Amino acid sequence: MQNIAVIGGGITGVTTAYALAKRGFTVTLFERQRYAAMETSYANGGQISASNGEVWNHWPTIFKGLRWMLRADAPLLVNPKPSWHKLSWLAEFVAATRQYKQNTTETARLAIAARDHLYGWAAEEGIDFSLERRGILHVYRDKKGFDHAAEVTKLLADGGLVREPVGPEEMRKIEPNLAGEFYGGFYTETDATGDIHEFTIGLAKAAEQRGAQMRYNTEILDVGVSASGPWIKTQEGQESFDGVVVSAGVGSRALAAKLGDRLNVYPVKGYSITVELEDEASQAGAPWMSLLDDETKLVTSRLGANRLRVAGTAEFNGYNRDIRADRIQPLVDWVAELFPQVSTRRVIPWAGLRPMMPDMMPRVGSGRRSGVFYNTGHGHLGWTLSAITAEQIAETIVSQSEAGDSVVGQSSLKRAHG
Repeated sequence: MQNIAVIGGGITGVTTAYALAKRGFTVTLFERQRYAAMETSYANGGQISASNGEVWNHWPTIFKGLRWMLRADAPLLVNPKPSWHKLSWLAEFVAATRQYKQNTTETARLAIAARDHLYGWAAEEGIDFSLERRGILHVYRDKKGFDHAAEVTKLLADGGLVREPVGPEEMRKIEPNLAGEFYGGFYTETDATGDIHEFTIGLAKAAEQRGAQMRYNTEILDVGVSASGPWIKTQEGQESFDGVVVSAGVGSRALAAKLGDRLNVYPVKGYSITVELEDEASQAGAPWMSLLDDETKLVTSRLGANRLRVAGTAEFNGYNRDIRADRIQPLVDWVAELFPQVSTRRVIPWAGLRPMMPDMMPRVGSGRRSGVFYNTGHGHLGWTLSAITAEQIAETIVSQSEAGDSVVGQSSLKRAHG
């Protein structure tokens, strides 16, 4: 098994292609957009955040979501219009509350393992992606939120993460520009931020230099598996491969169905704004420290001297990619409230669909049919986890290649694990 196709040119597809190319495989990546990282990997929150490893399958979060359903500006918004996909996903999401602690700890463990690969690749390939290794500060406005964070910190610590409690005075020292009243926070020194788009573009070029063929502007018309292995049909015709890795974001569910697997990925829309820091006052008044405001579910990343990224919210509204003004305005207002010196005169809005599994754990491994593999479903931590899951799927393919056809086709599709 030497000739591998990767479907998807976002962060998970590109990291997969790179990890395989480094191991000597012949790699062909298929992406429908003209360039890599043009959809969900275009303008996310920018955090490489093991400290944000808490999964959402928690009853307090579910109750909040129910209360927020009637608020257009709520951090979590569910379109009440039913669909079988949405209902099945939500049922499995509730069922996964039983794995809340285990999955939160495992996510932290995976995120920590991913860091070394990501930083190592960037250094090895000379990729400049506005990396800031200053840590991440989680802020809480009341005792209830802070106390819950203290419990989450214990779960993250079980996964190997150090996260320190800080009081309001310490918070101001960590980020002097932060305005407003806060009860306290938690600071994770080892987390970082950067520009996911710049990183993915750089790694795609590196994969290409290592021999990967990048087939941009190519729509997948059909996929399947024959006796000779997986095949992919595009506008250029049908091609056969020894193996195929599905890393197609929210498109992975439909592709998996064609390949004989059930993969209940749901598109959870997130929004971001990029604030252009055009004057000295804005540049001086914008935070360099990355923040996560737990009450509003918003995160920030400073992308060089001239840009501030603010992102967050979760919208369950199917495959709708519309950028809604009533969902963008709370992000702009948040900047004005917490960083009043920053001008929001020029703000670039964006929305992307996170590919999320009901238990919020990515699916990494082989499918039911020979030569079919998956690396997808990373949800809101796609960039944070991408390097380790790329390594995992590459090692799975290496193992099956070395073992031969006797094991290829035995399904090992499961949640990612450390």
